[in-house]
Amino acid sequence: MIRSTILIGLFLLSGLSHSAFAQKPGKWVPLFNGKDIKDWFVKIHHHEVGENFGNTFRVEDNIIKVRYDQYGDYNNQYGHLYYKTPFSYYHLKLEYRFVGEWCKTAPEYTILNSGLMYHSQDPRTMPKEQDWPISIEMQFLAGLGDGKPRPTGNMCSPGTHIFYNGKLDTRHCINSSSKTYEGEQWVKAEIIVLGDSLITHIINGDTVMQYSKPQIGGPVVNNYDPKQKQDGKALKSGFIALQSEGQPIDFRNIEIMVLPKP
Repeated sequence: MIRSTILIGLFLLSGLSHSAFAQKPGKWVPLFNGKDIKDWFVKIHHHEVGENFGNTFRVEDNIIKVRYDQYGDYNNQYGHLYYKTPFSYYHLKLEYRFVGEWCKTAPEYTILNSGLMYHSQDPRTMPKEQDWPISIEMQFLAGLGDGKPRPTGNMCSPGTHIFYNGKLDTRHCINSSSKTYEGEQWVKAEIIVLGDSLITHIINGDTVMQYSKPQIGGPVVNNYDPKQKQDGKALKSGFIALQSEGQPIDFRNIEIMVLPKP
């Protein structure tokens, strides 16, 4: 009986500590412990939530690595790794780098392409055959070595819309003003999210994009639960996820600062 009481007390204390972490603003907190992804959920297209098919997301050398060496045919198995807690007002920062060879059976647009999803639906509300989460994406791209500009820190909107330059913009992706980053270099990406108000994208210290009023609406997401897609609903909070869509990529130094709500 005493042991059970102690365990219950520790569980409640853990819940209080977690709540305090989620609500206490003004302090940088790591989301990735450098050792494992036990605080994260995996959801990959064609698979149930929690199944890390092909060991897609793995941890080595304090880095979250996205790899496809156990795949065979890619088969549109788009994947996302979600932090366990939703957020609303926050400043998030991380570093990413593209590495290795693109999975040749993935769609061609995924070459040197990945991203960070935010205000995402809970992955546990996604059917097995839903391809993308209803979310907003801070898209990461690298140069293709052809001398043409290919900015990073762009905005993409699976199942969502935003207001850009003060007007509803229904384009799926909008380019940022960032320069092009070639090769396997680390790039620092930051996003400042103020609920359903202003969103700011920052690349290597430069503000490259701002927009507002993220909301549910539009195409691209398929095979979703209709209850989850209420078009026109403001997106005030949601889950954060790292993307896998055919290009090996590394993520490190993932930290968040909860910001005070007005």
